Amino acid sequence: MAGIVIVGAGQGGLQAAISLRQEGYEGTITLIGAEDGLPYQRPPLSKAYLKSGDAEALRLRPETFFEKSDITLRSGLWVDRIDRAGRTVHAGAEVFAYDHLILATGTRNLRPPIDGVERALDLRTLDDAKKLREVLSTPQRCAVIGGGFIGLEFAAVARGLGHEVAVAEAADRLMARVVSPEMSQRFLDLHHGLGTAVHLGAAAQGVTRDAMHLADGSEVAADVVLLAAGVRPNTELAAEAGLAVDNGVVVDAQLLTGDPAISALGDCAVFPDPATGRAVRLESVQAATDHARLIARRLVKGDSDGYGAVPWFWSDQADWKLQIAGLSAPGDDTAVRADGAVFRFAGDRLSSVETINNAKTHMQTRKRLGQGPVSRAALKAADLDIAAV
Repeated sequence: MAGIVIVGAGQGGLQAAISLRQEGYEGTITLIGAEDGLPYQRPPLSKAYLKSGDAEALRLRPETFFEKSDITLRSGLWVDRIDRAGRTVHAGAEVFAYDHLILATGTRNLRPPIDGVERALDLRTLDDAKKLREVLSTPQRCAVIGGGFIGLEFAAVARGLGHEVAVAEAADRLMARVVSPEMSQRFLDLHHGLGTAVHLGAAAQGVTRDAMHLADGSEVAADVVLLAAGVRPNTELAAEAGLAVDNGVVVDAQLLTGDPAISALGDCAVFPDPATGRAVRLESVQAATDHARLIARRLVKGDSDGYGAVPWFWSDQADWKLQIAGLSAPGDDTAVRADGAVFRFAGDRLSSVETINNAKTHMQTRKRLGQGPVSRAALKAADLDIAAV
């Protein structure tokens, strides 16, 4: 038996290997990662790690785990191509045969067409975060391109360390892709209160040695510029192998591609949203690990259940923890409860709930959405008390 090969040694890829063993799989498991070293957590890179510099705290499993679990980890190895007919994966001169292949290739930072963008720093890998920590060891004027989770998390940490910070966001509000207008405004107020200069509707046009230049002709003095303008899925390997790709590797509800010998999971996978049926791609550790568990159950136990977990997301900015349960579209309606929780609706259906420092409501929402659709009328009758419906 050729066994199972997993391309991508991030949290999702590692979870697939772990879950296969937990489900009782006894065949060969090969986990291939492009980065050197052991698999690690990415979310803390823009938060706790920038403050502590504790790389060991990021490690998902010690080196001894792989030997004990009989999982072959090949780090620092770039996969060049997939031979679907021969069921092999090629990485330079090395060839890995598979009975089943799992693609967990993740995403990479988007590099928009900005003059001098090569001067900007990234915050995607541990090496990126190490460079930023070194830069932040002395007072800096920091500019951030992008007002999403990563950019704002970095901005909050940098301000907390005493650096000057300016954020440029091309959209007319912060985190516009993932939160309601009401929540965008609250976080704008937070960052203003921290002393961060926020430029909305301000696309970055250029990066020079000492400034970030905006499309309106203005410039922001900067010793260091962080590029946090979003990501793009790593789909080239799948596309070159003839698999369907559309803003991600296209999979069905069981996370299978058009090839029954290949699955895909996590940030690189586009799958049908269980609530609406629309194709979605989630940039979420939760989704990646849930995907991995589902694939392992299917491969080992023959479980045919589709992916149906309730999506959830979080972001830590200063002393605020933003938590989102569910998945909304940009045009969804909103209703704001007295305690600040934002309820979003797609027609008559609750699509998500956004909270700040309110773990109780967040967990109640995840539990209730997992039981089935929640109507706007029912929530209105319960005064937006999710626990009452």
